[in-house]
Amino acid sequence: MTSKTKPEAETENRPAAEAAAPAAPTADSAEQAGGEQTGADQAAVNDNAFEVLTKLQAENAELKDRLLRAMAEIENVRRRGEREVSDARQYAIAKFAGDMLGVADNMERALASVPSGARETDAAVKALMEGVELTEKEMLRSLEKHGVKKLDPKGERFDPNFHQAMFEVPDPSVPNGTVAQVVQVGYSIGSRVLRPAMVGVARGGPKQAAEAEKQA
Repeated sequence: MTSKTKPEAETENRPAAEAAAPAAPTADSAEQAGGEQTGADQAAVNDNAFEVLTKLQAENAELKDRLLRAMAEIENVRRRGEREVSDARQYAIAKFAGDMLGVADNMERALASVPSGARETDAAVKALMEGVELTEKEMLRSLEKHGVKKLDPKGERFDPNFHQAMFEVPDPSVPNGTVAQVVQVGYSIGSRVLRPAMVGVARGGPKQAAEAEKQA
């Protein structure tokens, strides 16, 4: 039996060693692994960006809601301030006008107390009455400039918001509930009543006749 030389033994053993050694990674497998890692990283970035965007949108909606609420509150404060200023102005005028109502009443009584015949026969009385009338008109004109109006509702429909019924007057010639007589004129400022007009209200008229026909 012949013995193998050393080079021949190495040659025979080389395939077995190559088969036992693990295969080295190829370029394609490395590229595929790198692509999978990149895709996972990109997905994580997208998820994080979506969360950030959702959070920013929620914060933006909350800030917008706060802004709208603040603007509404500012508008309410502005309107309330204007209303309070207007009410304060009207209250100040109303107090002054209320003090002047007695003066207006006295002028009206003075004019009503003088017989019409005295004006025709006495020049001094006539001149005095004309002066009182001019003074009354000027005072009422000044009050009207500040929103104070005289309420003389004779012939108008009775309104409990501005009139105070003192008695009823049988008068079938006018609709039921019509102001037939004014005992004392009233005054108002804006929608506020300084003093209601004291009136007599007509009882009768078409309304009462219709009710009587229904009952018959």
